[in-house]
Amino acid sequence: MHATIALRNAARTPLIRFVGKRSVPQSIDHAPRAHPASPTGTLPDSFAAYRAKAQQHGPLGRASFTQGSVGRSPGASLGPIQPRQGEFFDRTDLPLRFHRLPYTEAEIEAIETGGASLYA
Repeated sequence: MHATIALRNAARTPLIRFVGKRSVPQSIDHAPRAHPASPTGTLPDSFAAYRAKAQQHGPLGRASFTQGSVGRSPGASLGPIQPRQGEFFDRTDLPLRFHRLPYTEAEIEAIETGGASLYA
């Protein structure tokens, strides 16, 4: 007997079993609500109002994207960019215990050989 014929003839039984009958909700509330983790807990008046106040790598308002406004002033005019207390821009600014450790010769050899040198 061929295995493929036996599999084709076998009835498929699902491995998961649900308790009770299927029940479809009669009514679902699709009204917009603020996200539970929202800082204000309220929805904006309109998308345009939200967009005017939103920030993502700079202001998202239409005035910032009008012709000729992007790149009009140099970045130095925005003022100094300093990390806040407890924030660091680069790993080298952290204390020495958080710096990357240099690779040993054995680790370099293992990387270059794809790990084969560990078993040879």
